[in-house]
Amino acid sequence: MTKPVILHICLSEGWGGLEMYPVRIGSRLSQAGYQIFGLCLQNTQVHKMMKQSGLETFSAKSKSSLLFGDFFRLVRWIKANHISVIHCHKSGDLVFGRLIRLFCPVQVVFTEHMGSQREKKDFYHRWVYRGVDLVLSVSNATYQRNINALPVPAEKISRLWLGTDIPDASPSLPEQMDDIKRELNLPDGDLILGSVGRICEGKGHIELVRAFQLIEQQNPRTLLVIVGGINPHEGCDQNYLRRLKQVIAELDLEDKVFFTGFISDVQRVFSVIDIICLPYANEAFGLTAIESMAAQKPIVGANTGAFPEIFEDTALLCNPLNEEEIADSITTLIRQQDLAEALALKARRRAVDEFSMEKHVQELLSFYCDLVSNRVVFACRT
Repeated sequence: MTKPVILHICLSEGWGGLEMYPVRIGSRLSQAGYQIFGLCLQNTQVHKMMKQSGLETFSAKSKSSLLFGDFFRLVRWIKANHISVIHCHKSGDLVFGRLIRLFCPVQVVFTEHMGSQREKKDFYHRWVYRGVDLVLSVSNATYQRNINALPVPAEKISRLWLGTDIPDASPSLPEQMDDIKRELNLPDGDLILGSVGRICEGKGHIELVRAFQLIEQQNPRTLLVIVGGINPHEGCDQNYLRRLKQVIAELDLEDKVFFTGFISDVQRVFSVIDIICLPYANEAFGLTAIESMAAQKPIVGANTGAFPEIFEDTALLCNPLNEEEIADSITTLIRQQDLAEALALKARRRAVDEFSMEKHVQELLSFYCDLVSNRVVFACRT
């Protein structure tokens, strides 16, 4: 069977889980012997990381320049590289996949990382999605949203959970943990809580800080570490960051809450965090969720969005908009050490069984190969 040659399109200027996905998957498939290419905007984090990962890229100054100035050069480049599958990751990029297939014999895959929240069945969206051969939903929750909202036959929509690299299970040595704490400029503390993810609305940082104040009153040697980029090109919402820092100052927690900035090796930071807190409101999937599970850490997560299906019974779930519920869940894990350890172990086992990168890549490849072989076997693959 001829191997598919894949082009990942990601014309985003941000940098979060969605943007990391094509880079990680592209790199992994390239290492496995597949030809992988990238289409991105110049001088973005996506462009930088695609090049750093060794992917050959076609870059444009802007979407408009790609559409009106570089489009036919792009078509020639696609033909010259014998690209057979185009994989889009943002709904706004689908128009390019639709236009490309007017000139090139390609199959178009769209991973709907967010889950469509509104119906898209007007003339424009019907035209765009008519050029999509397969929609991959990252969770059962987003699968159902896509069935309801997108102008795509149900048999062309499937669920494919994301995957992550599973780190070694052996714990870090005390001296290694001390080194990491020094790198992060963390003072001594009895307990470290951590939040990981893009700093923006919906990730629950402000609610978590308010919950942390309640916990800190009973456990004064507790620290909160917020892991995530603080610059616009790293996906950080600057207005939200200012509000977050204002709340921290108002609650007099400036010496207890620490920002790490963007960190590529999140697993190193996980080694010094005792409890991971992810009060994301209505998350479509949550790559940080499965990374936390793989790190074998006790987790407090949201009871909304895809988190209940991802965590199942491996984390304590709560209302992400209620700081008292968040604080109560964290306090339960602090006081019940046996429960915390049992949940952490179950979380890692579930990550290994269901969310390994190897499993994800194999399932993704099966979709690609079915497409290029013209085998339409996607219906209800959940």
